Amino acid sequence: MTDMQIEEFNEYGQDTGQGNLLGIQPYMVPADYASEETFYARLDGCMQSASQRGWLNERTIAVFPEYLGTWLVAAGESPEVYRAASMSAAMRALVLKHPLAFARNYLSAREPDRLKASLFHLKAGVMGRAYQAVFSGLAAQYRVTIVAGSILLPAPQVIDGRVVAGQGPLQNISAVYRPNGQAYPALARKIFPTSEELKFLAPASLAELPVFDTPAGRMGVLVCADAWYPAPYARFKAAGVELIAVPIFGIATIWNATWEGYNGAPAPADVDLADVGRITEGQANWKYALAGRFCQSDARYGINVCARGAIWDLGGNDCPAFMVSREKAIETGRGKPAMNNLWLQ
Repeated sequence: MTDMQIEEFNEYGQDTGQGNLLGIQPYMVPADYASEETFYARLDGCMQSASQRGWLNERTIAVFPEYLGTWLVAAGESPEVYRAASMSAAMRALVLKHPLAFARNYLSAREPDRLKASLFHLKAGVMGRAYQAVFSGLAAQYRVTIVAGSILLPAPQVIDGRVVAGQGPLQNISAVYRPNGQAYPALARKIFPTSEELKFLAPASLAELPVFDTPAGRMGVLVCADAWYPAPYARFKAAGVELIAVPIFGIATIWNATWEGYNGAPAPADVDLADVGRITEGQANWKYALAGRFCQSDARYGINVCARGAIWDLGGNDCPAFMVSREKAIETGRGKPAMNNLWLQ
């Protein structure tokens, strides 16, 4: 099966045997999360398309978007969940199917948004097992390194090369899988959740930010908003990071709207507060996210990957991807399901 929903294929540079950063932005719909099998089939189609173009090799790092694994909360549920017109309607259908288990989780929840938190705690085992099986399987099948988007799980950890959910606060994490299918021991945990995310998940500390020694070089992973703060780049610089991958959930971003500034944490000291309400969201991305801060890391290459699809009523698809080097930054087309391949030189 090839992925017919990828509309745009972009290639930058030439294959010199040093590897590549491959940003994969599949078009996802709720039915893709019906089961581990449907989720695997959608992503496997993308990998097949990349393989046919000669974009996969032992030094490839394939990067998927933020929250890609999170909607596995719908795995194994009734069609009412996938056909729901809104996220709230889908959540209601989930609650109605699991009333007793939901009630137990709801009564023990400590997060401000007890409804969302309870549902993710309720489905954590199913979500974690499917996420682990699919991304481990793809990495081993295609013999590449995979930055597996991100997923919400309670107290997640890696045990014997496998990502597992634990007991504790929810975190937004990205696992990185080796070409043998084993997960690296550390997880990239989101340090700067947005104000909306803070209602149901816990932030990680900067001290937990790992570095991954991959076949293509030392890599750091920043989960979405983390790319807007200088501290992670300084940590990467000290650790000799060469590559930066940034999974983003840009599906609700209004690229041409007025930038409303930082939320969830104070603006860093180097931010011009006069930009708030004056420049656009897109201009702010260029100035304060990966493209603007990349040089602070001394890394050689970076890529961000944005979500695409129609996931209930979560918004439009106008956030572009970026590929950056020490010399330049490239913005790809907005809104299209795409693959962006950046060859390392």
